[in-house]
Amino acid sequence: MKKIKLLSLLFITAFIASCTSIRVASDYDDAIDFSNYKTYAFFKEGIDKAEISDLDKKRILRAVDAEMQKKGFTKSENPDMLVNIFTRSTEQVNVNNWGYNYGWGWGYTPWMWGGGYSTVNSSTEGTLYIDLIDAQKKDLIWQGVGTGVLTFERDKKQERINEFVQKIIAEFPPQKK
Repeated sequence: MKKIKLLSLLFITAFIASCTSIRVASDYDDAIDFSNYKTYAFFKEGIDKAEISDLDKKRILRAVDAEMQKKGFTKSENPDMLVNIFTRSTEQVNVNNWGYNYGWGWGYTPWMWGGGYSTVNSSTEGTLYIDLIDAQKKDLIWQGVGTGVLTFERDKKQERINEFVQKIIAEFPPQKK
């Protein structure tokens, strides 16, 4: 019985650890010389369409501002790039059965032994898209995407959003190979 409890504790710990990671990817237009872009502004019309609370929008925009400024970009009324965001979320439910052993005996008769229990974990996985648009041409030049488990604890929201944005913006500007 102690082994089963230890295994489930290890599984839950591994599950929680995997939930904290954020998977990121980016895509961009190969024909663009990103060294020409120095300034940015937020694309209000696009951001207004994001289906999240205004409080979370403010948190994301503050994080984007901080990361863009760390990279040397300047916010401007006459920008080279427009920053747009949008989000998506899905509910993840994981069911795990522990302690049952199944097999086939002589003559192919099924057998089962052991008591068992199930664990059910749910979480909300969110995806944040950050688009950079050429302000003059209105063409998408770069898109960064981050996916990971969200938190609904108010005290941890800004920290989690900062982590998403930092990891996404780390991919910009792209390093051409």
